[in-house]
Amino acid sequence: MSLRFFTPLALTGLLLVLLTACNGSKSGESQCESCHRGLEAASPTHGDCTTCHGGDASSTDKTIAHRTMFGKKNPAAPEVWEKTCGRCHTWQVGRVRANLMTTNTGMIKNIQLTWEGEDGNLYATRKEDVFTPTGEPVTRKPVTELTNLAGELYRKFCSLCHVAMEANQVWSGSHGSGCAACHFPYNDNATYQGGDPTVKGKWPYSASHQMEALPDNKVCFRCHNRSGRIALAYQGLNDGNNGLVPTRDGLPGPELIGGVRNITHIAPDIHHAKGMDCIDCHTSRDVMGDSYAYENMYLQTEVACEDCHGSAKERPRTEVITRENDSALRESQRYKEPMRFGMPMVLTSKGRKYSNVFVREDKIWLQGKRSGKLHESKVITDTPEHTVFGHERLECYSCHSRTVAQCYGCHTEYDMGRKGRDFVKGIDTPGAFSESEDTRMLYPFPLALNQRGKISPVTPGCQTFVTVLDPKGNKIRDEYVARFGDRQQLRFAPFFGHNTGTRAIGCAECHGNPSFLGFGQHVIEGATIEGTLLCEKSDSKPLDGYLTMESGHVRAFSAITRENSRPLNGAEVKKVLAVNLCLVCHDDPKDPIYQKELDYRALDRCLERPVPAHP
Repeated sequence: MSLRFFTPLALTGLLLVLLTACNGSKSGESQCESCHRGLEAASPTHGDCTTCHGGDASSTDKTIAHRTMFGKKNPAAPEVWEKTCGRCHTWQVGRVRANLMTTNTGMIKNIQLTWEGEDGNLYATRKEDVFTPTGEPVTRKPVTELTNLAGELYRKFCSLCHVAMEANQVWSGSHGSGCAACHFPYNDNATYQGGDPTVKGKWPYSASHQMEALPDNKVCFRCHNRSGRIALAYQGLNDGNNGLVPTRDGLPGPELIGGVRNITHIAPDIHHAKGMDCIDCHTSRDVMGDSYAYENMYLQTEVACEDCHGSAKERPRTEVITRENDSALRESQRYKEPMRFGMPMVLTSKGRKYSNVFVREDKIWLQGKRSGKLHESKVITDTPEHTVFGHERLECYSCHSRTVAQCYGCHTEYDMGRKGRDFVKGIDTPGAFSESEDTRMLYPFPLALNQRGKISPVTPGCQTFVTVLDPKGNKIRDEYVARFGDRQQLRFAPFFGHNTGTRAIGCAECHGNPSFLGFGQHVIEGATIEGTLLCEKSDSKPLDGYLTMESGHVRAFSAITRENSRPLNGAEVKKVLAVNLCLVCHDDPKDPIYQKELDYRALDRCLERPVPAHP
């Protein structure tokens, strides 16, 4: 039937049918509320219990009523998506199924590269049939088939921080599985605190039965307080150590997070200080995926600083909403100010519209998705401090990062004589991991070329020293540096620390401190830069750097991971340091001399000019 034959009354009837399908049948009397009095409605469009949970709503017998429920207490678990969330939200489930937060393909791949090397396969937490960004169908093998040390490490150490499975035993880090991981968040101890007395205080449950359509920062914090610690840095927090070291009056604190770690306060990211949530910058495609399976998070992420602030030579790109099915219209329905036809929207780095960043009166505005607050985004295009000659390759956050989390010397022991929990298989198996570290830093941080060919901060990723004990306690591997590429070497990875400030790192500080160039903590003697935090396996290699300089010769000895990434070379290092000749007098980045290529011989020619003789 053609759409032209549908009358307004017919369309209204069709809408009612669709809503009924989502809410479940209203015929018959549900007995669920007879026990679950006070239980919060998930949302106005999720009113019927059995449509999501399954079960028998006509029975007052608990065993009979619960016997046919989906996914036990969590109908949002991936195992039952087709029967629950996927019935109404097919597109969203398809996106999340291929999403890196579900598959963890990038994490598994990078662990393989760090430990045993690639084996020609790409793995996921569970077997998934997905599509690559070019549209080719591929199968991600289940990580249970990765039987080497890399597979063991992922399943027993890393696997809880993803949405394909529940994590319910981590203080301040527990979450449900599937859609519930973000939309039905847990509290710190994973107990229900809502109005249903039959579940009140029980574990593990979401804090409430009310759906969070737009998750807050606490949801992101549940997972992103480890590794790069971006949730900590964004909010101005730092764990600083892995133990209960006293911080004030001989007592631990002021706050405790998972892993028995203290957090103390540092300067927060400027966006957090302005009241912005993680989802205000990150699109739903960043978080939930876009239906394609990527191999690393930087390939899936579509947001960049230049999107809202512009680059040195180009203003933010925009595109007007012209279609009734535009994603910006659909996604902004719950915002305080929904987007409308004809609005010019700012585009992401992948050329897709933000749902909350738009142009009004020639200014860029970002609307808080949860708060509704409007934030003006300052455009930096053509400003002199951002058009310094030679800075074309700098990422914005190379200058504007306040801190970058750096963990040096990761000592991992695998004891085959003890059992450890395989979280993916759900059983204890032989082999238990333990970790320790040498030191952690926030500032200064090293810089290198990233996968975009731009200079960005890098952080250890990872500096793994491995010890393996056989079942009898004998060392069969004794703290060797893990292989990467064709040899044993330390590794650094390009990284955005999510601790941005408006005030950039000073020119003299960056150009005059070799730590930013990758030399680590050091002493300078003539044309030699000697590292002082040395790798225990070599007295000539710093642990916190990847470059050495001896008699003016620069040598790189660590790998920078990611495709096309590399350390700065000798010529680049010398050019950076040579700017110090100019900075002695010209310390303002707005100085006109920095708008063109520097003449490093200018000072020499000045000094070489003959002095006129006095009569």
